[in-house]
Amino acid sequence: MAQYFEIHPENPQLRLIRQAVEIVRSGGVIVYPTDSSYALGCHIGDKHAIDRIRQIRRLDEDHNFTLVCRDISEVSAFVKIENDTYRLLKAYTPGPYTFLLAATREVPRRLQHQKRKTIGLRLPDHTVARALLGELGEPLMSSTLWLPQDQHPQSDPREIRAALEHQVELVIDGGPCGLEPTTVVDLVDGVPVVVRRGKGDVGPFES
Repeated sequence: MAQYFEIHPENPQLRLIRQAVEIVRSGGVIVYPTDSSYALGCHIGDKHAIDRIRQIRRLDEDHNFTLVCRDISEVSAFVKIENDTYRLLKAYTPGPYTFLLAATREVPRRLQHQKRKTIGLRLPDHTVARALLGELGEPLMSSTLWLPQDQHPQSDPREIRAALEHQVELVIDGGPCGLEPTTVVDLVDGVPVVVRRGKGDVGPFES
């Protein structure tokens, strides 16, 4: 049965953050809050945990997983990034965006889009998420908590626990999150292409 941590959305309890990180490091799948909606997360190198997220969301091999990073200084090891792209990321992160970029060899192939060899990149503007990433010291492999039968991402942590209590190790209740997923922007070719409209303003990425 999943553990349930109530973590303050503005002043996260360090003890609970550390316990959550240990669950991730030991192979657990967690549910955590972001600045758009709740998300599923696990250790970047844990194949079994990643496969479990695939099963929960019923994802196919063409799904773009996302690396959730604590700050922009962390991203160059995982994605190929030119100067113009770096400046764009710096201007619009942290925030409710997922950027699709070409993955480097540091990203396990099973996380990359099978054909395009891309990976999603996310820098959330949420205190609990950033606290988790700071304690973890590396990116979190992540996917929006959007269940197959639902029209919107999950937003109520108690309902999430009831639905997934036997499929995840931890649900973090960080207060209410929105129903909108991130805005997804493809930056692979250096020219922004909006793939999905979500919470983030698309204006800066449309000509």
